[in-house]
Amino acid sequence: MAQAPVAAGLEAATYRKVARRLLPILFVGYFVAYLDRVNVGFAKLQMAGDLALSDAVYGAGAGIFFLGYFLFEVPSNLLLRRIGARIWIARIMITWGLISAAFAFTGMIHWGPVAPLFGLNDAEFTFYFLRFMLGLAEAGFYPGVILYLTFWFPAARRAHIIALFMSAIAFSNIVGSPVSGAIMQFMDGLADWRGWQWLFVVEGIPSVLMGLVVLAALPDGPHKARWLADDERALVLQRLAEEEDGKAARGTRHGVADLFRDVRVWLFAFAFFCLNAGFYALSFWMPTIIQEVGLAPDDYFGVGLLSMIPWSVIALVMIYWARHSDRTGERTWHAVSGSLTACAGMLLLAFGGGHVALALLALAMVGAGVLCWQTIYWSFPTSFLSGAAAAGGIALINALGNLGGFFGPDLIGSIRDANGGDSTMAFVVLAGLAATNAVLTLVLSRMAGPGWQGQGALIPAGKAGVEA
Repeated sequence: MAQAPVAAGLEAATYRKVARRLLPILFVGYFVAYLDRVNVGFAKLQMAGDLALSDAVYGAGAGIFFLGYFLFEVPSNLLLRRIGARIWIARIMITWGLISAAFAFTGMIHWGPVAPLFGLNDAEFTFYFLRFMLGLAEAGFYPGVILYLTFWFPAARRAHIIALFMSAIAFSNIVGSPVSGAIMQFMDGLADWRGWQWLFVVEGIPSVLMGLVVLAALPDGPHKARWLADDERALVLQRLAEEEDGKAARGTRHGVADLFRDVRVWLFAFAFFCLNAGFYALSFWMPTIIQEVGLAPDDYFGVGLLSMIPWSVIALVMIYWARHSDRTGERTWHAVSGSLTACAGMLLLAFGGGHVALALLALAMVGAGVLCWQTIYWSFPTSFLSGAAAAGGIALINALGNLGGFFGPDLIGSIRDANGGDSTMAFVVLAGLAATNAVLTLVLSRMAGPGWQGQGALIPAGKAGVEA
């Protein structure tokens, strides 16, 4: 359906207003979510020695988060659609903040005969259990926000908005890395607690507070946004209705059962798995990789400062690349170039990462490549899924794809344990998965049809600021 004409400037002003109202809340929410998800990478530098956790145990525990995430992600997104985004996102944030803070007690909980049944000691079992529960608690936040954005923005405007939201990943690490390092180094011994214990408590509290902010300030959709004028609300709803009509004309999937029969959903999920394996291997092992290229074992603050460098590059590149994709309307090669950049970064880590400058460059390439792909390609499934299928499909794709978050960290931990701390073969395998993603991206692009490729170019070149 052709877009209906609107008053000059109304559309751009309306979407700027929506973005500026919603994105700060969603951005900060994801900022603290990601901080709680990956601060275990910093805690590991001290925690592993205190609790005698091997690389294999740490890798499996870091990744087991995604098993809990996988189990509850689809139900969580369907509940969000039924209950409402405001209440459900707030629930997610409050519960994960409390569980994250509970990691401070990992070495204090005793399980009696339970832990030995699994061949584990109490600390190992607690670590696995809390990581699994954190995954259950956080399940649905990211796909829930992706779904929530479809309540406001048509697909042609969504890559740039998703990039701004997802830049919280990079910024949480830019800010969180030195803060995490400082907490561990300078609060160590305070009140007879170790630095890693303070890390979990201090960084868990903001998630609970942000959950309360979401409950108070996030509208469920345009129809409940009191800050929209009537003509602005009508415009947003009209554009979404036009997009739904276009989906119907292209044979869009509407019901939950439909998405299980659509091969595009399964191919997209596998493509997502391939890149997520490398990305979460990077996220959970970056502090260790940086420490091992020449820093003192107890220089946690130094590790944090160096970690800022690749994450700063990642943030700038992903926002620029997604905005460029929206301006030009080109999706495929913007996404493929991200996959290939991540692949090259993995190979550089495998064969040239022993030098600090090369290691930081490689880490930046992996992170930027993965997030450039994600911000662009998440507009693909919402171009052919609608209604309950969109809610379930986004969650299913994210749940299956995030199993890569279990595979990648666990792969590195297992290979390091078997090879005296050498990760080379793990990075070679992860590079192969990134290359597989590039091939799948090309295949999916051919299956996308006119509802995805070429729908951009709605943001005029040269416009600055937050414009959806």
